[in-house]
Amino acid sequence: MQYFTQPMNVAVIGASGAIGRALVTALAARENVNTVYAFARQPVSFSGIVGVEKIRPVLADPLCVNSLAAGVSHVEQPLDMVLVTTGLLHQGTLQPEKRLSDISSDDFLQVMQVNALLPMLVARAFLPLFRSGSHSVFGALSARVGSISDNRLGGWYSYRASKAALNMLLKNMAIEVRRSRPEMVVCGLHPGTVDSGLSGPFQRNVPAGKLFTPEFAAAALLEVIGQLQAHDSGSVFAWDGQPVEA
Repeated sequence: MQYFTQPMNVAVIGASGAIGRALVTALAARENVNTVYAFARQPVSFSGIVGVEKIRPVLADPLCVNSLAAGVSHVEQPLDMVLVTTGLLHQGTLQPEKRLSDISSDDFLQVMQVNALLPMLVARAFLPLFRSGSHSVFGALSARVGSISDNRLGGWYSYRASKAALNMLLKNMAIEVRRSRPEMVVCGLHPGTVDSGLSGPFQRNVPAGKLFTPEFAAAALLEVIGQLQAHDSGSVFAWDGQPVEA
């Protein structure tokens, strides 16, 4: 990560998920990473991985202000990077909508809360913890289906809307933090289709070679993050480094 000049301290939110866990594992193995705070709502074991001594597991619910504040209190070093890897596409009876008649108010609000609001709550809590005066990154997992101009199939109303909303919120945040932290990059990150619980029911339609392992996605996203500069702040980038259209 060429723009980081000092050993890095990183927080990963959603460390129990497939991509979150893979990011924690990849970061802990890097020589230029000092500490990885692995935030999750449930206990996660990282025993046996390279660099496990760098990992600080923290239990916190990002949607609960008090729980998040308690978790943040465990961060002892200034942070250089915060990555939000949580996301909701389906859960029990909550499923992506194929048509307008499938929309449920409760489900829609839950998807928006997890995919759009949660990263902003994390940003609000973590922003004061960033190292001042040096390159830093706040990134959140987005998705190409959140692109309005790229939407040619329709469907998935809640998920598409939540990711489009997230992209706008990240743009807003980038504009705000640029005034006080011009060295910070705020970005959305599209990992591609990753073999995980989130994509599991929908993998049969994925083209050959386009279903990525969490480890591949984590390595690709870290490579992208390592190339981002301040002028990239507010944009969304895919796993291959290409910008995602709004």
